[in-house]
Amino acid sequence: METKKKLMLGEVVSDKMDKTIVVKFERSFKHKMFNKIVKKATKYKVHDEQSLAKIGDTVEFYIGAPKSKTKFMYLHRVVK
Repeated sequence: METKKKLMLGEVVSDKMDKTIVVKFERSFKHKMFNKIVKKATKYKVHDEQSLAKIGDTVEFYIGAPKSKTKFMYLHRVVK
């Protein structure tokens, strides 16, 4: 049985590393106590084998097996 990968959408913040991009992933949720919509942003290091993504691109990525100490996300495709 094949499991579906949860694709996340984010914006490329940095592409200076070799085969790695830094992607900012924003999520919004309702705060339990204050009943307000809160936005949180997290930066992930994403493995980009062919160095396809550039700064400012919108990309889809997913969780996979760890590549290094801080890199466990993989690039699925560049959306733009």
